[in-house]
This record gives sequence, C-alpha cells and structure tokens, in this order.
Amino acid sequence: MEYQDYYKTLGVNRDASADEIKKAYRRLARRYHPDVSEEPDAEAQFKRISEAYEVLKDPEKRKLYDQLGENWQAGQDYSPPPGGQRTGSRTTSGFSGGGDFGDFSDFFESIFGRGAAGGFNDPFGEFRGQQRGPDWDRHQGASAQGRDVSAELEVDLEDAYSGATRTVSFTAAGQAQSQRRELKVKIPAGVTDGQRIRLKGQGEASPFGGENGDLLIKILIKPHRHFQLDGKDVHLVLPVAPWEAALGATVAVPTLGGKVELTIPAESQSQKRLRLKGRGMPGKTPGDQYVSLMIVNPPAKTEDAKAAFESFREAFDFDPRASLGSH
Repeated sequence: MEYQDYYKTLGVNRDASADEIKKAYRRLARRYHPDVSEEPDAEAQFKRISEAYEVLKDPEKRKLYDQLGENWQAGQDYSPPPGGQRTGSRTTSGFSGGGDFGDFSDFFESIFGRGAAGGFNDPFGEFRGQQRGPDWDRHQGASAQGRDVSAELEVDLEDAYSGATRTVSFTAAGQAQSQRRELKVKIPAGVTDGQRIRLKGQGEASPFGGENGDLLIKILIKPHRHFQLDGKDVHLVLPVAPWEAALGATVAVPTLGGKVELTIPAESQSQKRLRLKGRGMPGKTPGDQYVSLMIVNPPAKTEDAKAAFESFREAFDFDPRASLGSH
C-alpha cells in the first residue's frame, strides 16, 4: 500500500511542535470541513487531514509512525513491520483494535489497528466509536464554525444619515431546526446603500459546538423624493425663478442636516451645478451635496401676468435657440 506522509498532509515539518501541528490542523479543517467548505474535494481532504492529525497529535502514535525510517518518502510503497499488522483486538503497537471505524485508510489500520482512532468523528457527522470526548470537542468544534446568515434591511435616507435602531427579521438554523428570529440592529450614521453590517455570532449555530456564524445585513436605502445618493454624495435639483437665476440671489436650500443658505450667481442657467462641501453623508471624510439649478417660470394665468411676460419679451432681443444655427 502507498505510504502516507502525514507531515506533508498538514503542511508542517517533521520536527514541528504539538502546537504547530494543532494550528495547522485547525486551519485546514476550517477550510475543508464538508459542512462549510466549497472546495470540490473537501470530503476527501478532510478525511486525510483528520487522519494525519489523529496520528501526529498523539505522542505514542507519532513516535511509532516516525520509526518507519526511510520509508517516510512520499509515494513509496509501505509494508508494515513484522508483528505490526492488525491481529484482532490488539496489535504489537499497543493500541486497541475492534470497533467500527472505516473512514481512515488501510495504511493507518495497518500500523495502529482498527478502532485506534479513539472515537474520532467521520466527516459526515456520524460518530464512530463509543463516546465523543473533550479532545474532539475542543479541536473539531473550534474548526467547524456555524454558517453565516444574510439578511436585507430597508431604511429611510434620513435614518441612514443620522443613524437609528431598527428591527430585522431573519431565519437562522440551529442544530435541530430553523427558527424565525428578530433582532434589533443599530444603523451607524453615514451608512451607504449596499453596505453590509456584520453582527458577530448571530448566524447559524455550529453543528459541532463551535462558534456561531455571523449575521450579515445588507442595507438598502429607500429612494427619496428630493435627494439622490451617489456613494456618500447627495444630489438635489433646486427650482429657481427666472429673476433669481438672472440677477443672482441667496436662497435657503434643504440638506439632510437642515436648511442652509446658498448663493446663486447672477446669469446662472438651468443645470448649473453648485457644491455644498461636507453636506453629504457623514463619515471620516463626509460627502458633499451638489445642487443643480432648474429655472421654473411662474404661471401666466391672469391678464397682468401675461402682460408682464409680454413686456419681458419686448425688453430683450433674445433667441434661446440661436446656438442651434439654421439646422
């Protein structure tokens, strides 16, 4: 049978300390555990690293394994030393046999015998052996974190600007069943559309007693009747009278933080854009508010109003379409 290099499987040197072996196993188990991994070969990889860790974490098993000498070279066929072959309930290696452990390799069993895993788990969560001990809980549980849960929360633009506390409803699965949950969420001032808020430990429970997953809340800011968001910047279309645009004026402009005074330069045209620095969404670097002018004519419903517009036309020799030429 083919020799298995347990040190190579865990990615550690042959003189690695017990702590280094433990850290390497936890890192790989978190990556390949079938309940949480998206790797295509997660199941097979998890079996290999579990077997390697079962041997290298135990000083006696590791010592026996290291005695294989030059046969440790990867890819070399291995034949167990005389007397080391499984013989029923006990082997010359001194480890108990028997039991119903079928997930570790023939190579493992040829050295340590069946049942020598001491009640280690299989990667599908079906426990093989008499009892799961604290060692399993400590190492396997730590590597099998619960799944993260995603949820969406719609908020008003004013709440996103000022901050607020809202209730989000979501489904999180435990070890036995999924339950609908409600949780109060603090929305930070200046949150932007599409930003995710992470609530540690509020996701699904771990099936192995490890840490809970997290709750990831995607913030969706509702459309506003006046303001439009662009990242942290805020845009507003501001209606102005023809004389305000022509002569210039100082007018009150709404912002998310309250009204401010804005100076409109003389001879302004529609779509002219003015900036209110720092009046956008708050933050370490706050956004700006951009104000686009839109000239709005008063209604000409009375005779006096019509006469005023007529005199206005006679006062100017003005063609608004002159720039279009003859086409």
